[in-house]
Amino acid sequence: QVQLVESGGGLVQAGGSLRLSCAASGRTFSIMGWFRQAPGKEREFVAAISWSRGNTYYADSVKGRFTISRDNAKNTVYLQMNSLKPEDTDVYYCAASKADTFWALTRTSGYDYWGQGTQVTVSS
Repeated sequence: QVQLVESGGGLVQAGGSLRLSCAASGRTFSIMGWFRQAPGKEREFVAAISWSRGNTYYADSVKGRFTISRDNAKNTVYLQMNSLKPEDTDVYYCAASKADTFWALTRTSGYDYWGQGTQVTVSS
C-alpha cells in the first residue's frame, strides 16, 4: 500500500523557517513534489524533484527561499522553507508520480499519490 506521510508543519513568525518532511512507502517514484492550498483556492505547485537525478523545480513565488531535497535511503523528500511570509500560510501537500511526467510536474494531474497535508501558518 502506497503511503505519503507529511510532518513538520506548524506556526512560525514571518522571517522564520520550517522544514517539511514526506516519508514515502509502498513503491518507488519518479518525481515527488510539494503543493499548497488555501481554503477556497486551487492547489498550487510549490516545488518538485526528480528522484533519480535530483533535478529541482520551483514556483517563482518560492524560488530562493525554499529548497526541496531527498534522502534516497530514507525514501523521504524535504521542503526547507526559509524567510517565510504570511502569504505562505497554507496546507502543504506532498505528491508523488510513478512516471517521468516532467511536462506536468506543476499540475496536480501530474501526480498519482497525495499525502494528507500539513498546516503551515506564518504570523506577521
